[in-house]
Amino acid sequence: MKLDEVSLVDVIQGRGPIILAQPHSGTYVPKDMYANLNPLGRQLLDTDWHVPQLYDGLMANATIVKANFSRYVIDPNRDPEGGNLYPGQNSTDLVPLSTFDGEPIWLNPPTTEDIQRRLTLYHDQYHQYLSAEVERVKSIHGIAVVYDCHSIRSQIPYLFDNRLPDLNIGDNSGDSCAADFTASVEKICAKLSHHTHVINGRFRGGWTTRHYGQPQDGVHAIQMELAQRAYLQSELPPFNYDAGKASSLRSVLSDILQAINDTALTYSSGESK
Repeated sequence: MKLDEVSLVDVIQGRGPIILAQPHSGTYVPKDMYANLNPLGRQLLDTDWHVPQLYDGLMANATIVKANFSRYVIDPNRDPEGGNLYPGQNSTDLVPLSTFDGEPIWLNPPTTEDIQRRLTLYHDQYHQYLSAEVERVKSIHGIAVVYDCHSIRSQIPYLFDNRLPDLNIGDNSGDSCAADFTASVEKICAKLSHHTHVINGRFRGGWTTRHYGQPQDGVHAIQMELAQRAYLQSELPPFNYDAGKASSLRSVLSDILQAINDTALTYSSGESK
């Protein structure tokens, strides 16, 4: 089916052990869906703005799997069966009905049939590509590391209290990767003077982290949720990239990715077995 001549998922293959998954930076919305978004929804407020630019060139030989469609079309980091990632807390659905502030985004909410169609065309396709890259990378190194790249506005009362730290690291409370990977990230973050961090705070890892993170099978997954104030001029439209802020953050992220890469290569060589 022709969808406005847009590539729904981009894949850049690398030979290293890290896969940079980027599920929420896309802004493509098909014309029929865009027409059904209300004025607030058309702002795509909850996009992970400029994440590909932020990570560009930070890790040589990393594989990148990037969704180009908006999370308002369907959220590829949600359980395809509709399960709640954080029971008891406000969250968004597989196909979001509202913004992160709880405000409606559709003129007419998507039907069950709409959601199923989007699941097949978008969500499934993204994960087919990501799964294929996990298997390819694992065939090279014996292990694969899915590093799930995210960002979010730092203050959203509907979703969480107070202000988020700059770097929010999630490993599903230790279940999605070997402890050495999280420790390698924590070691770098603990030395930072200009950026705050937390391990398994409000965001412990979304469906991608929980689904792919099977360390007993050689697949490790870790989520990095960045507060957008750390690299944007403002957390308001038009969400412009701030090269000065981003330079500082990119240096930190480069160190983190290198530490994860070094840990992965240690596991690949069998030194940690």
